[in-house]
Amino acid sequence: MDVLSDVIASMRIGRPGFARAELRSPWGMRFPPSPGTAGFTVLLRGSCWLLVDGREPIAVGPSDVIFAPRGDGHGLADNPATPLVEAVHPPPPPAGGGDVVTLCGGYRLDPNRTHPLLQDVPAVLHLPARLGRHDDLRSTLGALGRELEAPRPGSAALVPLLLDMLLLHVLRAWFEDQPHEPGGAGWAAALADRSISSALHAIHRDPSHGWTVQSLAEEAGLSRAAFARRFSAAVRQPPLTYLTWWRLTTAASMLRETDASLEQVAFQVGYSSQYALANAFKREYGVPPGRFRQTARA
Repeated sequence: MDVLSDVIASMRIGRPGFARAELRSPWGMRFPPSPGTAGFTVLLRGSCWLLVDGREPIAVGPSDVIFAPRGDGHGLADNPATPLVEAVHPPPPPAGGGDVVTLCGGYRLDPNRTHPLLQDVPAVLHLPARLGRHDDLRSTLGALGRELEAPRPGSAALVPLLLDMLLLHVLRAWFEDQPHEPGGAGWAAALADRSISSALHAIHRDPSHGWTVQSLAEEAGLSRAAFARRFSAAVRQPPLTYLTWWRLTTAASMLRETDASLEQVAFQVGYSSQYALANAFKREYGVPPGRFRQTARA
């Protein structure tokens, strides 16, 4: 399995929500903090300013993306001096048409299991459109804009898929812009480090395997000590701590999204019995797997 795809699939709950808005100056929108949500704004047409507490206003242009991976508050306005009004959904129609068109939306995340990968992304990330940079992201934005501008048969099914692609390409673009130094800290370094990435892929490919630090070090092509040191520095967790975390995260996703029995879930994520899984799951989540499933589906 691809680690980044795995992470996105495991952390999102339900379908992404979105709203297209046409705005006419003067305008200002405040997006209040929303824990448990990864929010995004795409500027489909026009220009505006991104306003974040403690930072200078940032100019935003066509096809720029703003991403708040942990639901941090921020604002958008036609001018930094324009008062902000809390954003509403759905947005009101513009008076006489708008000179700015935005796509705003969000992904609900499991508040108890936000992947540590998202902790490395800035609280409010601005990805400017640059010629020749992140072409896949720009292509996805173009397709998304066309579907929203002129919906056609199948648009209702296609738009959520394009929004998932948008999230993937935003994270890819940010990772590609980070310095890649073997032995560095953070998930950008982990995924760029061939040795650590190999171990992560092994864990995600087969979480039920009886991995040890030694066997993961062999996957990485490193000595046990060097592997443990580099993995812990990059992922910010020791190898077996992350393995347990990922096994239980995968178990939670299966409980929420499938009808697999507890015994089947335990087998898939590497526990010897449903009782062993239940004990580990309750320590991590505070509730037994059965109650978690009932609550998640309520």
